[in-house]
Amino acid sequence: MLNGPLPGKILRFAIPLALSSILQQLLNSADASIAGQFVSSFSLAGIGGVNPVTAMFVNLFVGLSIGANVVVAMHVGAGEFHSIKKSVHTAMTLSLIAGVALGAAGLALAPWVLDAIGMPEDSLADALTYVRLYFCAIPFLTIYNFGSALLRAHGDAKRPLYALAAAVVMNFVLDLAFVRLFSWGTAGIGIATIIAAALSAVIVVAFLMREEGPFRLHLRELSISGPELAGILRIGIPAGVQGAVFSLSNTVVQAAINGFGSAAIAGSAATLNFEYYTYFFVNAFGQTAVTFTGQNFAAKNADRCRAIFRWCMLFGFASSLILGVAFTALGTRALGLFTTDAAALSFGLVRLWFVELPDCLTTFYEVPAGAMRGMGWSTLPAIITILGSCVLRVALVTWAFPLSGTWDALMAIYPVTWSFMIVAMLVSYFIVRRRCYRSIEPAAA
Repeated sequence: MLNGPLPGKILRFAIPLALSSILQQLLNSADASIAGQFVSSFSLAGIGGVNPVTAMFVNLFVGLSIGANVVVAMHVGAGEFHSIKKSVHTAMTLSLIAGVALGAAGLALAPWVLDAIGMPEDSLADALTYVRLYFCAIPFLTIYNFGSALLRAHGDAKRPLYALAAAVVMNFVLDLAFVRLFSWGTAGIGIATIIAAALSAVIVVAFLMREEGPFRLHLRELSISGPELAGILRIGIPAGVQGAVFSLSNTVVQAAINGFGSAAIAGSAATLNFEYYTYFFVNAFGQTAVTFTGQNFAAKNADRCRAIFRWCMLFGFASSLILGVAFTALGTRALGLFTTDAAALSFGLVRLWFVELPDCLTTFYEVPAGAMRGMGWSTLPAIITILGSCVLRVALVTWAFPLSGTWDALMAIYPVTWSFMIVAMLVSYFIVRRRCYRSIEPAAA
């Protein structure tokens, strides 16, 4: 990451990262598809309707793992190999503690949250069953994500992909077995998710235990180092809160979606799968900006940091635009993978045009946010995201949407809030960059 041509290195790092996220989402997509095809539309609505709820918890620990990524990447860039071992063991210890705590909190809050988002009565039982089982998988998902962040911090984005590939195959096979052979319905889908998540965690831990030098994980040496924990939390907490608040605002939108009935929930859930796949490419280049910038900023290479930003912006926008156009053009043929209900397809098509197609615009706030985090600035992008995706979005849902009450108006809220975040994030990035590079430009020159 510290020398040589950037475009190829960025692509080789980001594409496996995007594929890893896609495979992780495939765990959920397989659940939704099998629920809709082989259980019932109520099962699909139940599983799809809780996506913003589960995402709120998932984004919290994924954000924390970004802190581990940045801390280790900076140690690598600065040549501080003596600190890497402490960071690795602190991060994995934190992943275990955070996973158990978040899983327990989710189990305790699940009934209240489903009631708060207005889950329809006909889908409530399936939603509650699935969300409880999903929260049992949270500790495994946390361990996987922290382990993957550590591997990526020194340039390895491929082995996390291998772990997820194995988990996706396992999840799909077990989904079919538990639903088709054992007739366990929604519960079977949730149990398959737990087993698949456990498999991905075990594989990543095995990879870390076979690493060389300071990156190697020793289970007997799991412990917390105060300075390393402080560094991880300084970057990770704002990123985690940002992700959680982002999902919280989507939960408010989900409550409005629920008001249109089970067909709207099912159609929205079907389209959301494609939005995830498109966004994962944006996020991959945002995460690439975090790691590449972290190493090069610590190495005082400002010119290379600037080039990293430009390439990540270009690749993120181009890849997400291509996917957005493709999925929107496929229309009901794509949505038909998840539901054949005519009413659900109608709702899903509108969401494709209003949300999926312009999803490429998120590049213009995700990559700047990633670059700022790579320079050690995590709170500012978190504040901007909270203001745009939570405060503004909730305000629009609460006061603007009821003026028309139409599905189109509800979906239009997404691009409107993205526009605010794009302007605020880009302005903030260039201000932060100017300030940070003043301290490293002489050394870089």
